[in-house]
Amino acid sequence: MKRSVLTRYRVMAYATAVMLLVLCASMVLKYGFDTGANATLVISQIHGVLFIIYLVFAFDLGSKARWKFGKLLWVLVSGTIPTAAFFVERQVVREVEPLLEGAPAQATA
Repeated sequence: MKRSVLTRYRVMAYATAVMLLVLCASMVLKYGFDTGANATLVISQIHGVLFIIYLVFAFDLGSKARWKFGKLLWVLVSGTIPTAAFFVERQVVREVEPLLEGAPAQATA
């Protein structure tokens, strides 16, 4: 598997996670303090587009890494839980890096 597949996933995981946190903050402002309705609309649409791209890249990575359905589903759903994508991304990187082309062979003890 090429490193670019993992890099695309990582970029979109971070972008989706950050935009989800920004969306949550804007919703607190909108419903809690009755301000920022227009900003919430724009932020939600940006997050929606980024999330769709994240789903495509995560599915691509999962199919190339040959994940089981449960693992793939967890990675896909992690983009909907605030802060979960940060933790899942780190776990995915640890698991996928040994599968990359040109990755150094791990020593077995």
